Amino acid sequence: MKTMGLDVGTKTIGVAVSDAFGWTAQGIETIRRKPHNEEADFQRLETLINENEVTQLVVGLPKNMDGTIGGSGEMCELFAEKLRERTKLPVEMWDERLTTVAAERMLVDADVSRQKRKKVIDKMAAVMILQGYLDNKGGNHL
Repeated sequence: MKTMGLDVGTKTIGVAVSDAFGWTAQGIETIRRKPHNEEADFQRLETLINENEVTQLVVGLPKNMDGTIGGSGEMCELFAEKLRERTKLPVEMWDERLTTVAAERMLVDADVSRQKRKKVIDKMAAVMILQGYLDNKGGNHL
């Protein structure tokens, strides 16, 4: 049973997948979104879901610091609903506040160049979303 985590943005979608035990998250791809072609985004995600034998999806929900949901959050909720309808898989929303900031800090601390950070930041954010979800669900028994 693998879970896929998604960091959905307007320009990219960061993608991570759990191991079969649901213990760890690994980044697998950053999808460059095609303007006005959401169908291509869903087709790529469906391919990754099938290739990785995913049985559940977790979509990051960007909330404001006061816990309210703004425009980005509403966009992610709509995207998650479309994904649920297309794949017939369970889709959960996961609070992603500060994940991109934390991912950026980790990459800076690891001395990754600015150019390379831009290429992997969304994938790292997806890893952090998924790992937070897995940890909360009790997947880590170490």
